[in-house]
Amino acid sequence: MTSAAPTLSLPGDPPGGRRAVWIWGIGVAVYFVAIIFRTSLGVAGLDAADRFDVNASALSTFSILQLLVYAGMQIPVGLMVDRLGTKKVLALGAVLFTLGQLGFALSPSYGMALASRALLGCGDAMTFISVLRLGSRWFPARRGPMISQVAALFGMAGNLVSTLVIARALHGFGWTTTFVGSSLAGVVVLVLLLLFLKDHPEGHEPPPAEHAGAAFVRKQIAAAWREPGTRLGMWVHFTTQFPGMVFLLLWGMPFLVEAQGLSRGTAGELLTLVVLSNMVVGLVYGQVIARHHAARGPLALGTVAMTALLWASTIFYPGDHAPMWLLITLCVVLGSCGPASMIGFDFGRPANPPERQGTASGIVNMGGFIASMTTLFAVGVLLDATGDNYRVAFASVFVLEALGVAQILRLHARATRRERDHHVVSRVEAVHVPV
Repeated sequence: MTSAAPTLSLPGDPPGGRRAVWIWGIGVAVYFVAIIFRTSLGVAGLDAADRFDVNASALSTFSILQLLVYAGMQIPVGLMVDRLGTKKVLALGAVLFTLGQLGFALSPSYGMALASRALLGCGDAMTFISVLRLGSRWFPARRGPMISQVAALFGMAGNLVSTLVIARALHGFGWTTTFVGSSLAGVVVLVLLLLFLKDHPEGHEPPPAEHAGAAFVRKQIAAAWREPGTRLGMWVHFTTQFPGMVFLLLWGMPFLVEAQGLSRGTAGELLTLVVLSNMVVGLVYGQVIARHHAARGPLALGTVAMTALLWASTIFYPGDHAPMWLLITLCVVLGSCGPASMIGFDFGRPANPPERQGTASGIVNMGGFIASMTTLFAVGVLLDATGDNYRVAFASVFVLEALGVAQILRLHARATRRERDHHVVSRVEAVHVPV
């Protein structure tokens, strides 16, 4: 089995360099702030339940609605990025998620708070696909896996801000001051991107966009979906991302405090461990995949297997509470879920031409958020139905993991064969390009 990733620079490959890092870094900063806003509810879940006087199902609706909007926006956002470019879409996203965070801070009622989270989810949806597109326009294609993982790493750094800064600020300054203050970060990154961000380097302009319309939209979506690599990428993202997302976004803190008997401070430290693990594993996965493309499938499936094993060991541990060493191990393993989900984009990217990258990335990105949304809802309903039995509620994770693994195994051989054929064609075309 050949393991070395292709390093051929194709005609028109962007040069990269320091300017590319600076421009791409501005896009990543926007994504970083979006993640802070997205995950701030994860450390404020118990406060939100008290503030709006809601039960577990209603509390989960905050995150479900946010992710429903996020997932539903992925294909439209992908089309927008392909059509309008990165700068316009990122700017709109920054405006929306900042207004959503500010609205959440000032909402006097549950209904208005829900609307604010939906607005936040809409803006958040416009960030990651835009950052992926920005990376592909400014860096050589061979850097794609590492660029994706590093972007995700900075996103997890935003999660770290939530677990360390937002949680402490809530305790020290209260709800309104904390969320209003955090919304100022959105204003800062919006100004930076308006002043400095460019869609592509000079001399690397994309081809003119086709005439817009319903027929064009259908053609883009259908062409991306026909590629087995796009569908495999979506199912990899679906299967790997959601356990860590569900734990960090909402249910980790209540589980550790209410089911495991930990203090909120200790629970916050464990959530921080998930984030730190994610950042370290992301760098490792990016390096491995950049050098050994054949490792993508084993890494994804191995992450799913380890996650399922530790999840089951924790929730079914005989006794009232799992030991601390097991909770620590679970959090370390949950940290690998985010990096493993990035592998989905490494299947979708080579399966589609540059003018379809946004649409394909949108399809891939839908996977994990649909799974997260489904699990958030299932856990909330099962907790209410069983009197807060976390063993039953958290067991719903295994259903979606089984579905995802079945689809990955079904599509993997077909997608890798198709990708190999595309690579052969690209090598032939590169050899025959006149100098």
